[in-house]
Amino acid sequence: MGGYTGKILRVDLTNRRVKTQGLPQEWVSDYIGGDGFAARLLYEEVPGGTDPLSSDNKLILATGPITGTMWPMSGRCVFVSKAPLTGIWGESHVGGFLGPELKYAGYDMLVVEGRSEKPVYLLIQGEHLELRNAAD
Repeated sequence: MGGYTGKILRVDLTNRRVKTQGLPQEWVSDYIGGDGFAARLLYEEVPGGTDPLSSDNKLILATGPITGTMWPMSGRCVFVSKAPLTGIWGESHVGGFLGPELKYAGYDMLVVEGRSEKPVYLLIQGEHLELRNAAD
């Protein structure tokens, strides 16, 4: 699975749970990271009529096979979700340290689902994953 960590980090804000799952091998064969992985996940897990502002929508952060390498422009990642403006696919590509740091932490994708009653943040320290109170 060259270029990939093989793991997806899932954050369930409603139940305050964080878990990891394997990246399906067929995704690696069928898509080249980022947009492709996110499109597949959004298609499979968010039904067509879902309100983009509901807790049933998902926010997906995905990286590609060269994210975090020495290649030019390898600090890129993509956010994908159903867009409130159109009710269909919405994406935003960003640069900087976010994509590489997610990859260095051991994940190809981050999927945020549900809704939290209070502000929280995700702490990733090695294998330790925790949702913490951010209200203070």
